[in-house]
Amino acid sequence: MREQRRLPVSHDAIEGMLASRQSKWTLVVVLHLRRDTMRFSQLQRDIGGISQKALTQTLRALERDGFVSRTSYATIPPRVEYALTDLGHEALKAFEAFEAFAARHWQSVLEARAVFDARDAGHVDILSVNIAR
Repeated sequence: MREQRRLPVSHDAIEGMLASRQSKWTLVVVLHLRRDTMRFSQLQRDIGGISQKALTQTLRALERDGFVSRTSYATIPPRVEYALTDLGHEALKAFEAFEAFAARHWQSVLEARAVFDARDAGHVDILSVNIAR
């Protein structure tokens, strides 16, 4: 099997991309836009649990970075639609890979958390007993 060559990436590029994608909603919004253009209210309804402010900030950040396009129509009431750009569709591949990883390994993460929390709780109990003596 031939080894795949990776392009050299600067630390600044990685840090810059991660910093702009730090919202937990970025991945969710991009995944919801993967199939079609959507209006703001439709996105908010479909996502559920996202505030108007968080959705606005996420869409603006995605638009600023070139992942999402915003089209405004001069109708009454005004209509605004959002869609993935070519860059957004390319990023979608990475987001879908993470989605698949999460689906495959969510139970393992939950189990690891339970083991860690139980172990951590045990340390707290031992500390409180030793301090009380």
